[in-house]
Amino acid sequence: MTVRKSFTIFICIVIISIVSLLFLSIDSATFEVLKDTNPVLLSLAVLLVVLGWCLDACKFIFLARAAGERLSFKQTISVVWINYFGSAITPMQSGGGPFQIYLLYKNGVSVGKSIAITLVRTLQVLFLLGLIIPFSIVSEADFIERHTMLKWFVVYVMVFITVASFLLVVSVVKPQWIKRWSSGFLVRMKRMGFLKPKLLLKAARWANKEIDNYSTNIRLFQSTGRYWFMLSVLTAVVHLWVYLSIMPCLIMAAGFNVHYMQCMLAESLLLFLLYFVPTLGGSGAAEGGAAAVFGLFVPWNLAGVMAIAWRLISEYTGIALGTVIAIKLLGWGGADKVLKQEEERLKDVGK
Repeated sequence: MTVRKSFTIFICIVIISIVSLLFLSIDSATFEVLKDTNPVLLSLAVLLVVLGWCLDACKFIFLARAAGERLSFKQTISVVWINYFGSAITPMQSGGGPFQIYLLYKNGVSVGKSIAITLVRTLQVLFLLGLIIPFSIVSEADFIERHTMLKWFVVYVMVFITVASFLLVVSVVKPQWIKRWSSGFLVRMKRMGFLKPKLLLKAARWANKEIDNYSTNIRLFQSTGRYWFMLSVLTAVVHLWVYLSIMPCLIMAAGFNVHYMQCMLAESLLLFLLYFVPTLGGSGAAEGGAAAVFGLFVPWNLAGVMAIAWRLISEYTGIALGTVIAIKLLGWGGADKVLKQEEERLKDVGK
């Protein structure tokens, strides 16, 4: 599927989601409440989005310095925006990485370091989202208990983060264990008929090569770039706090009180789950999920409108800017080549 076609499908899903949400939620009372929206708080929500972009760009700068590279703010802000575009046109938001790697490589960062930088950035977000859960369990136990669905999401995220943390530590300390486990997994896949025997050796070689590349590049952050890596972690914490503040800011702009920690918990669960939604850019699920989260804190006749407003300022604007950059720097054909090269890299298991 071409990038242009994927982008068109994403837009169609978003339009259908917006129309459906408005149809199912708004009534005559919705517009009466919206008339009293606080313009100062609404403007603050927009400023938080801009601040979030800047902090995200700084994360790339610090991670690049940790890897021994120097990047400017102008270079990294483009990397931030093009990530929105790449994520929007691929399932589970997986396409942001290849476009980020392309821009980083164009700015003089090697492919290996670019992969490490983008991977670490993503892992930082996932782990920080996961770390919110233990604090929420202690401080908002009653809130979680009242909502059964939230309880199951909390359990799922805790299990995922525990397993992922273990594998991350092992991959750095004992990468040979990961090789052994991946080889065992591939053998089982062959026995179950999911992997052809002639591809087993190639798949094992590819997995070992990727594990070695990952381990080598991750160690850069532990040695020469430890200071800059810790600075990137601190920036990631502030960036996540800023991003999670957009939703409660919109709720307060509509004239409702909101418990910040409760909103942060529900929002972090939504963001975490969107990483694993198979639709392009998480579209459909993101709009519906956002409405469900807002519905915990505001009447349903406002939840749909506020979910759309949240997506508009926090995501759609970034996607629009990323699309402009992608078309300007690559064109639709160039964007196709970037994703195709990533597919070829993943398929090149024989080398």
